[in-house]
Amino acid sequence: MSKIIRRHFQLKLPPHQSAFLWGPRRVGKSFWIRNHLPEAKVIDLLLSDTFAEYASMPSLLRERFQEHKGTIVIDEVQKIPSLLDEVHWLIENKKIPFLLTVSSAQKLRRGHANLLAGRAWTRTMTPLSYFEVEGFDLERVMTSGLLPPHFLSPSPLEDLRAYVSDYLKEEIVAEATIQNLPSFAEFLRVAALSSSELLNYTNIAREVGISQKIVRSYFNILEDTYLGFRIPPWKKSKNRRMILTEKFYLFDVGIANYLARRQARLGSFEFGKSFEHFILMELKAYQAYRNPDLPIAYWRTSTGQEVDFILGEKDLAIEIKGTSRVHIETLRPLLALLEDGPIKKCIVVSLDKEVRFIHPKIQLLPWTIFLEKLFANEFIG
Repeated sequence: MSKIIRRHFQLKLPPHQSAFLWGPRRVGKSFWIRNHLPEAKVIDLLLSDTFAEYASMPSLLRERFQEHKGTIVIDEVQKIPSLLDEVHWLIENKKIPFLLTVSSAQKLRRGHANLLAGRAWTRTMTPLSYFEVEGFDLERVMTSGLLPPHFLSPSPLEDLRAYVSDYLKEEIVAEATIQNLPSFAEFLRVAALSSSELLNYTNIAREVGISQKIVRSYFNILEDTYLGFRIPPWKKSKNRRMILTEKFYLFDVGIANYLARRQARLGSFEFGKSFEHFILMELKAYQAYRNPDLPIAYWRTSTGQEVDFILGEKDLAIEIKGTSRVHIETLRPLLALLEDGPIKKCIVVSLDKEVRFIHPKIQLLPWTIFLEKLFANEFIG
């Protein structure tokens, strides 16, 4: 059985410094807190009695803990946004540090919650990365994904089904975010099928049978609950007319494949699409843990030439190929980008076993070697 061996995520707070810890449910925030902050006072708002107590009287936080020594953790603080006013007071007047976990920003944003005006740092936890586990099976990950409980599960499809069901019940129904749950459930399926593609609100609205305005609001819900994110187009092209539409990706390859009802078998088109998604999630983990300000974009011309990702303003262009037989003829878009933009490095990431230079300016790296070099900071800067 595979098991987690370590997390890249680190949080070393100076005395009296507070922080928000963002990330989707079941990504491992609570587990990390139990193992790294064993002395902290934890207020878990997923517990119904704890939630009821503080929801009815948020001032209990101030009354109970103004003489407290040490860090206070409030798990799922978005459930009671008014608690943040009490947190603010305790930080400002009693210098008490807080760690505040958030798995959904929608209620905080709707309620214009107190986000502590710069008094708290912001950190993000992502699903597992390749380097955080042993017994990594790439093809199996395309099914299980990399949320810890699903990755470790002997029956990942059952856990994925439960995760989606819990998400619909707890985040969508419980918060009364939408009126038509069946349409949102169908939207999830279509969004998964469209993951990694250009955002086309018109087509998605037509397929789901709802308005473009509602489709846009549904994508915002996915972002607010950390189930997805947008990738912007790269705009540094000198000589070519660019596509300026964003792309959208779900936050986990297993969730995406489950919702899209597809199997990503090695050698299939679906595997190639999922492999690209997996590498992007490794890039997102690197961004979250090593380089939070790093831009991640994609490049696409109006004539359809496309390069999967560009890191930094002009540092690294990355093309993902879910095959072990990459030929220069398949890399015409990368060659076009080299002619057009001030790119420092071009890397093709593939299933090849050996490093190759397939062009004077294009290096091909096996995906494991690419990730080793990425997390060693050999590409950026």
